Amino acid sequence: MIKVSGSAVATIDRSCPEYKALLDAHSRLAKKDNTLWGKQAEAEAEAAIRLNWVDLPNDSRDLLPTLDALAAKHRDKTFFILCGMGGSSLGPEVIAVTHQKSLFVLDSTDPNHVQRALGNDLSKTLVIISSKSGTTIETMSHRSIFEEAFEKQSLDPTAHMVFVTDPDSPLDERVRKHGYSVINADPHVGGRFSVLSAFGLVPAALIGVDVSVLLDDANDAKKSFLLDPNLVCDIAFLLAYQSDQYVAFNDSDSGLPGLSDWVEQLIAESTGKNQIGRLPIVVKDFKDVHGGNCFNVAFSGNADLVVQADLSAQFILWEWVTSLLCFALKVDPFNQPNVTEAKDATSKLLSQWKGSKPVFNADHVEAAVEIYGKGSSVKDALNLLIASVPTDGYIAVMAYLDRFDDSALAELQSILSQKADRPVTFGWGPRFLHSTGQFHKGGQPNGVFLQITGEHQSEIKIPGEEIDLSTLIAAQALGDANALTLRKYPLLRFNLKSRKDGITELIAAAKSL
Repeated sequence: MIKVSGSAVATIDRSCPEYKALLDAHSRLAKKDNTLWGKQAEAEAEAAIRLNWVDLPNDSRDLLPTLDALAAKHRDKTFFILCGMGGSSLGPEVIAVTHQKSLFVLDSTDPNHVQRALGNDLSKTLVIISSKSGTTIETMSHRSIFEEAFEKQSLDPTAHMVFVTDPDSPLDERVRKHGYSVINADPHVGGRFSVLSAFGLVPAALIGVDVSVLLDDANDAKKSFLLDPNLVCDIAFLLAYQSDQYVAFNDSDSGLPGLSDWVEQLIAESTGKNQIGRLPIVVKDFKDVHGGNCFNVAFSGNADLVVQADLSAQFILWEWVTSLLCFALKVDPFNQPNVTEAKDATSKLLSQWKGSKPVFNADHVEAAVEIYGKGSSVKDALNLLIASVPTDGYIAVMAYLDRFDDSALAELQSILSQKADRPVTFGWGPRFLHSTGQFHKGGQPNGVFLQITGEHQSEIKIPGEEIDLSTLIAAQALGDANALTLRKYPLLRFNLKSRKDGITELIAAAKSL
């Protein structure tokens, strides 16, 4: 059952032209009308080949026999690792946490983070490699690293690795030749709309989640809002016409931990184009968001908008709402040109560096923190960064670190929001490049950016490549920095010579502003 409530619901005018247009768009979306998003979207033709997500609550039932057989084959495995980025990992992660199942999501190129995944009993480990394109640099690096790790322990990689990818992708062709188990996903479903496809369901089935129940709940939800379009049109109307740029999401106490992160990617990457969009601010408490006239969305409790439903019902509901929101904003929900831009920037640097990360000279150094940018101290640099935020702008903290061991850094989000009186997003790199990274460069041009990188305790060579992981993550960070600098956006980078000490110093400096 879907329940939509909240203080903003009373402001909805269902008789206005904008709402009536959403109702019409809803009907057309149900028919998979690919002309909904304007001439530019039609010309790019992405929508024409990305609408099968509409039917996944029913069509994915065809996967059930395959998933049952795959789960039975690997019933002896006790540790599951999912290697995937963006849409290939965020959905499975929230499924796992919600159902209290163990799944290690590897969506980082930070060597410390990857070493954590390698440190388990590989004889009891199953690695799921998920990549729609079959060329995602992070995931392909993980594949090579784990293949070598299994072989070094005299384990057959084909017995410990499962692949999910589009049919005929480079990955599909390669791993089939070597005898691996491969599950093909529907190629007519985009990555961030793929949670109810093989990308979400293969990991779910392997860790012991009842996939048929997930699909039943999603199918029931779809039937309910097809019968009562107000369920989705009310939400889309509020986000399009009552919200401004910033939308805060809080899944605390909802029983759906991590749902906000999944919604963040869906909305930011879908709407953040043509210098317009909605920027999700993921928080644990709405009190942590300051400035920006944020519209608050929760999945329980009280907020401007509260959307209550089972997890997979939330999936299909928010995919539908996001598509309607993009209709209202006149942007194509299915392309992601600036994600591709960041990938190209990374490749360009790796080519220039010829396999070896250059030595960088900081503008200033304070204790464990190297400062790249204006400011002779950490506090001074933060003050100057805050002063550069436009009156309608936001700060994006981008941490190319280990989101487990370095998790204390996340406190910086609420501190900076309070000190700057502006919305602040926080993303772990390179994970956010497949999420809010699109919005940073394609959405409203009012962002100010703080990159945080760090030295590594260990190093991991990427088999078959000239580079190691520390070189790759540096190229990802600095490639994205170059893309932001080209737009003349304010950018500051802190590099932590010691992560623990550096994080302590950053937090202390921010609190003292």
